[in-house]
Amino acid sequence: MEGFARRDPETKWKRSKARNIGGGFKQFHYGVDGKRNGVGVILKEEYSDSLVEVKRVSDRVMNVKLEVEGMMINVISAYAPQVGCEMEEKEKFWSELDEVVKGVPRNERLVIGADFIGHVGEGNRGDEEVMGRYGFKERNVEGQMVVDFAKRMSMAVGFTSKEP
Repeated sequence: MEGFARRDPETKWKRSKARNIGGGFKQFHYGVDGKRNGVGVILKEEYSDSLVEVKRVSDRVMNVKLEVEGMMINVISAYAPQVGCEMEEKEKFWSELDEVVKGVPRNERLVIGADFIGHVGEGNRGDEEVMGRYGFKERNVEGQMVVDFAKRMSMAVGFTSKEP
């Protein structure tokens, strides 16, 4: 199953669309104005027959559901509002993401590929159940939102990376 899906966090393309992008891949994306935001998921064309549903929630959150080898897999692509965006926009994003995750039945697999735009920071005092002690910089507001989400959903923060 390796390589069956890849998230594309900020497509900047208009409309809700699926298209072949060459090399045996198909992209499902959703964008509003073509200038900012937009999310997408890229699948190997061979998995197109496995596609069950594409739920385009907003230009920041979408879920692609596949049935692979008898297993339901939900691939959520998410692109959080950047530092400097209004708190209302950030709260709307987290609310949308919460609803999509809660809508995935417990017996189905869930993969979230996202750009959460936050620093979860070094150290994990009080947050050991959702993250390790290594991170980057100090936790900012957006990073705290990531940690809070992980706690609400009983998930773990993984694959953090340093900025280039």
